[in-house]
Amino acid sequence: MKNLFFILAIALIIPSATMSQTQMVTGMGIKAGLNYNANGKYFESINTNADNPDRNIGYHIGLFGKIGNSRLYFKPELVYTATKSDYTDDNFKMQKLDAPLLVGTRIIGPFSVFGGPSLQYILDSEFNGINVNNIKSDFSVGLNFGIGANFKNIGVDVRYERGFSKNEASFLNNNNVDTSRLDTRPDQLILSLSVIL
Repeated sequence: MKNLFFILAIALIIPSATMSQTQMVTGMGIKAGLNYNANGKYFESINTNADNPDRNIGYHIGLFGKIGNSRLYFKPELVYTATKSDYTDDNFKMQKLDAPLLVGTRIIGPFSVFGGPSLQYILDSEFNGINVNNIKSDFSVGLNFGIGANFKNIGVDVRYERGFSKNEASFLNNNNVDTSRLDTRPDQLILSLSVIL
């Protein structure tokens, strides 16, 4: 875990450190926005049908670096994200650190398309007021892709994020037997506003 954050810190620091040395680097900045989120299905027991979540609004805030030229760029990000999914009688809240590693290209005028893997580390999760400690893996990998527009130092982008593999949380009854499972994998649309500093 420490190695992951060391690598991300280097990825964000290098653009600002080399900015004065080359015209290729475009800068670093801050970003924030809204997440329209749903996690995976909730199985109350083996014998019941899956409960699909209703989408809900969350938010994110973070930092990014941007290295590239007018046609092609690399954009590493480090983002704190808080999301919520509503199930029939319960809700699932999650806080995580996301580290998208995006590659993009300008397509026309101020518009560009981008995509890449997103490293995710779950900081905290709660289901119906109960902290969830037994998620299969705190660390997972997803995919981001989307479209953005940049106007001088201001940028706006819309992207879709999806986890690659199921990442389940299980809930135990009094006899320590799994009674239900929840897929914590994200499935969300993300709207961001960014400012290059």
